[in-house]
Amino acid sequence: MAKRIGILLAAAAVVALPFLLRPPARGPDAGVAGPGAPVLTIVSPHNEAIRFEFERGFSRWHAARYGTPVRVEWVSIGGTTEISRYLTAEYSASARAWWRRQGRAWPPGAGEAMLAARPPEPVEEREGAREHAAELRALHEAFRAIDDPAAFGARVDLFFGGGQFDHARAHAQGLTVPPWPPDSPPPGLFRDADGRLLFPEALGGESWRSDTYFGCALSTFGIAYNPDRLADLGLAAAPARWEDLADPAYARRVAVADPTKSGSIAKAFEMIVHQQCARAVRAAGFSEADVDRFEAAIAAAGLPRGEMPPEVPSAYQAAVEQGWVNGVNLLRRISANARYFTDSAGQVPLDVAAGRAAAGLAIDFFARYQAEYSIGPDGQSRLRYVTPVGGSSVSADPISLLRGAPNREVAVRFIVFALGEEGQRLWTYRPGTPGGPERFALRRLPVRRDFYPSEDPVLHAAHRRHLEHAADDLADPAVDPYVLAETFIYRPRWTGRHFGVHRDLVRAMGLDASDELRRAWEAIREAGGPERVPTAVALFDALPDRPEPLTWRNAPDVLRRHERLDVLRDWTAFFRAQYRAAEAAARRGAP
Repeated sequence: MAKRIGILLAAAAVVALPFLLRPPARGPDAGVAGPGAPVLTIVSPHNEAIRFEFERGFSRWHAARYGTPVRVEWVSIGGTTEISRYLTAEYSASARAWWRRQGRAWPPGAGEAMLAARPPEPVEEREGAREHAAELRALHEAFRAIDDPAAFGARVDLFFGGGQFDHARAHAQGLTVPPWPPDSPPPGLFRDADGRLLFPEALGGESWRSDTYFGCALSTFGIAYNPDRLADLGLAAAPARWEDLADPAYARRVAVADPTKSGSIAKAFEMIVHQQCARAVRAAGFSEADVDRFEAAIAAAGLPRGEMPPEVPSAYQAAVEQGWVNGVNLLRRISANARYFTDSAGQVPLDVAAGRAAAGLAIDFFARYQAEYSIGPDGQSRLRYVTPVGGSSVSADPISLLRGAPNREVAVRFIVFALGEEGQRLWTYRPGTPGGPERFALRRLPVRRDFYPSEDPVLHAAHRRHLEHAADDLADPAVDPYVLAETFIYRPRWTGRHFGVHRDLVRAMGLDASDELRRAWEAIREAGGPERVPTAVALFDALPDRPEPLTWRNAPDVLRRHERLDVLRDWTAFFRAQYRAAEAAARRGAP
């Protein structure tokens, strides 16, 4: 009998557990929408804390201004890679049904053509080729001419979060639309009543807003580290440069996310490569003024990638290309020190704080958020974060209005809220402060200029008011994104087109060939380091020679000219063979 009662009690506990762990019921005065309230659907990679605070904050804001709270339905399916696949699939299926309702056949290749950045052209002279291309062009144009949920859409209103790259690509695919006429933004959103700029279009070479996407928060990329684990390893100095993560002392102790799954870490990898390009250019004797002049001339000339106009020295382009190779090899060495590659960028700070890794690549807000919840009894956090000086641009985390949004009016209001002072406070204020988040310290950097120190007395007075409630010291030059942007000038031509190929390159050379990579790196270290075994290092550093020799010039086009899975298979086989040869050379002690 006692055993039966115990079983029943255990079963009751299992049934009750979800109710015990459920968040407290939301009160009627908390901005929570009831039946009949407007519904807003948002697809987002943001974590639960951000979703919670922005849903509650916007609902209260909307109730105060428009008389009713709003219910937000979040579509949470993973990172930006998964979101991109979801949106393209939804739009393709919806547009196909709409096209067929017009009595028109869905031609071969229609889905790809509809979402292509440019309308297709016939590529071969065969019967029907021009007619087929004309039909695809008609679909491409018709898709971009309609913004009506009754025609087609993804049944989602907003794309909130992710990187500028992802939102720019969504726009190129025709998935997003301007929320207002480009020359008529809502008053006070980008400039105050006296004309002061509150929201730049770009800074440090990074685009922060366009006609269709608008950065809500700013991010840098850097290193999360655990000071206790560093002490265990006998490391007196904390990591401060990207190169530190390639130090042999960090072997199997660096946490890294898979860049094919995480857009933020893919951006961090681009920053690492980009900094190496900048260093190679400086080492070649070119100043920032030279770079400005050369890049303007290259852009004006419009020549094929890598070809220079007469006024640009060939040595300048050679330095950019060598810097790219140096950056790829630095990624390779960091990958060789990796303890693992996780699918989630948010896992890295968790594991560093827990001591499962000594350091890891992180986006700033993931690290700061985890540091907030990793403070020990001694008052010290088990996790710290540093942005390498000159090692990261300041990029925006945008919001975009989706084509065919079913609740367009409310969606536009959400954008206004997120970019206005009320929404911006949620990113940086401490929980419970006036106008701040209700429960979570989000530890993110707002985009508005009036949150940071300024020589303008009006803007600086606003900064002082915000600083009183901020969770981070927005006056600290190591935090202030407007200061950080001055230490890193992003040159899109150097690495922007390479963003996608970096993801697959790291996957092939760092993840899929990880066993061989680690053994080769270990053998090189045991032989005395790279300087002692240059033959092994040359084998270790080689870039793929198939399906074509990989260079800075052709890297952005390889995945366009060849099937991605075939390329990944060829690259992985190449790297495995090279690493095995490098290991053998190192163990022989070959000079």
